[in-house]
Amino acid sequence: MNRAFWVVVPAAGGGKRMGAGVPKQYLPLLGNPLLSHTLRNIFGWPQIAGVVVALAEGDAEFSRLPEARHPLLHTVVGGAERAHSVLVALDYLLAEALLPHDTPVLVHDAARPCVAAEDIAALMQPTVSAIALLAQPVIDTVKLAGSQEAVLVVDKTLPREKLWLAQTPQRAPLLQLHRALSDALNSGAEVTDEANALERAGFTPQIIPARHNNLKVTHPEDLILAEALLRSHVDKALSSNDYQDFYR
Repeated sequence: MNRAFWVVVPAAGGGKRMGAGVPKQYLPLLGNPLLSHTLRNIFGWPQIAGVVVALAEGDAEFSRLPEARHPLLHTVVGGAERAHSVLVALDYLLAEALLPHDTPVLVHDAARPCVAAEDIAALMQPTVSAIALLAQPVIDTVKLAGSQEAVLVVDKTLPREKLWLAQTPQRAPLLQLHRALSDALNSGAEVTDEANALERAGFTPQIIPARHNNLKVTHPEDLILAEALLRSHVDKALSSNDYQDFYR
């Protein structure tokens, strides 16, 4: 029998690389905040029992979103870094929601509004490893940088056949992910994503190939690309007269 998934969305960051006056999760896309698009996408995923969003302390924007009143939505106050926010959300699922320790959890970036329904379905398949993530193969030639007399230069070219770009969602059982993140943070390690913490704990996450349109909005130019992708989804939904197609 398929298990119901819980989703964790860390949204407590300030988006410093965006250089905007507001956190990037609240920047407008097609007339709605970026985070609204991401949550609407998530609410359309199958087998979702609940969604926990980790917010910055004093966040006054989230409560204004229509999605904040969704019956599946829960909120917690996040931490200084992404990993801390995810850990707080996992604490909530264990201590407040009292979920079974093997509950499958999907951690998804607040700034990835365009993940395809087909990729979500692939990640949720019962035949997929309990610990897995969406990722895409590197298609560009990759250079390892070095320096000569304060000038940035190519040290060597890396073989790209085994190189993948990690995306989200990333999937793991609740307690295993909680322990992996706790141990990594307690050791002082820099945790770049959930798979990174799980690798440190001795696990080997399965890679699920994903589409390139699972864009993470990080820099100002990413907003233009995200708007183009979302607009194409809107046009498709309107042409099919099916709003449920919006994120498919």
